[in-house]
Amino acid sequence: MKSLTVLQHTSSDHLGLIEDHLEARQIRFRYVRPFQAGSRVPALSEVGDGLILLGGGPWGTAGERDVPSLSKELELARHCLMANKLIIGIGAGAQILAIAADGSSRATPLELRAGTGHRAAPDSLNGYLPEQFPYATYMRDWPVPPSYAKILAETEQGEPLIFQMGETAFGFAFHPGFKLAIAEDLIMEFEESPADTGQTLGELRGMSRRIEDALVPIMTGLVQVTGLMQAD
Repeated sequence: MKSLTVLQHTSSDHLGLIEDHLEARQIRFRYVRPFQAGSRVPALSEVGDGLILLGGGPWGTAGERDVPSLSKELELARHCLMANKLIIGIGAGAQILAIAADGSSRATPLELRAGTGHRAAPDSLNGYLPEQFPYATYMRDWPVPPSYAKILAETEQGEPLIFQMGETAFGFAFHPGFKLAIAEDLIMEFEESPADTGQTLGELRGMSRRIEDALVPIMTGLVQVTGLMQAD
């Protein structure tokens, strides 16, 4: 049975709908919360079969309000890349992955966004990535993947939405398992919140079923490419 380490940056941002897909495939996961007293960023030897870096809510990576444990997480991400260890970055986690892989992040304001992603290559995620799919982000700053990364999907504006490096590193600028409650809890958890959230929350409420449906092929392709169902 495979086991993943999931690193949280806030109490509110979690795997969401992804939890059900991992549990259904008997893929274990454990949350690590470096922001809590007595916790820390794990060492490579403690990661297990892979690492998932989650979003940061109002925390970013481009200098205005950086993830407090950014330097330690960059070190861990680089170790995962060098060891060909599975690493998946979501939101701020995708920014950390991009920086660790010699890319960067671009400063943008904290934003709650709902949109439609567009597949950039027919073979993305073993061909399972839908040609178009809904996406939701609650994020400050934006990942800039290194030049050698393969762009799997883009936003309507041509921003990298999903990128891949080899067969073990994947960045999602959005949260593919997004739940409306994640955004609502982030708004409650922090004093800082995105502007004009009311309309976007309404859009996301109407997108919930489509997000859930799109996650099925996304997880199917991701599990196949990364070998998460293969025996050790």
